[in-house]
Amino acid sequence: MNLYFDTEFTGLHKNTTLISIGIISEDGKTFYAELNDYDKSQVDDWLQENVINNLYLKPCDDLSGIGRVDFLDEEHTCCNVVGNIGYVACALKLWVEQFDDIKIWSDCLAYDWVLFNHLFGHAFNLPKNIYYIPFDICSLFEVKGIDADISREEFINNSVEGKKHNSLYDAKVIKACYEKLINL
Repeated sequence: MNLYFDTEFTGLHKNTTLISIGIISEDGKTFYAELNDYDKSQVDDWLQENVINNLYLKPCDDLSGIGRVDFLDEEHTCCNVVGNIGYVACALKLWVEQFDDIKIWSDCLAYDWVLFNHLFGHAFNLPKNIYYIPFDICSLFEVKGIDADISREEFINNSVEGKKHNSLYDAKVIKACYEKLINL
């Protein structure tokens, strides 16, 4: 099972903290989490306008570091989570249990994969059903002879609704790009 994911975080630096993670499976099941313990001192005007303002669930500081999980249907195909990093990691671990063998896909993995692994402490703590080697669509663009800096939304003819820099929306765009790329 391919899972396509994206993260939003507090900056392109080594002390960055995770703000949100969005995942969509190849069969359309979604996981979306917003963290309430990211380093708010690292949020600049750009992050506030383009990331924080595009959060769906609006994490609240008054959750005392705990959190909440909302399954939007009985089959648990759509899971929304708000909480601290430990809470989100626990919810994600439970959500991925519904799949047998998972391959992870992202846009550009440099930060996303490190932050994904950090949810579980480190790479050796990944759930056993997740393949330890990640994949990215930037490499697929390159292999197909397409500039990897192409607008993802334009490449898929703006076929996904939502707002850029929301991690679930971006994950859906990654999935749509992957599906188009493998059929070229």
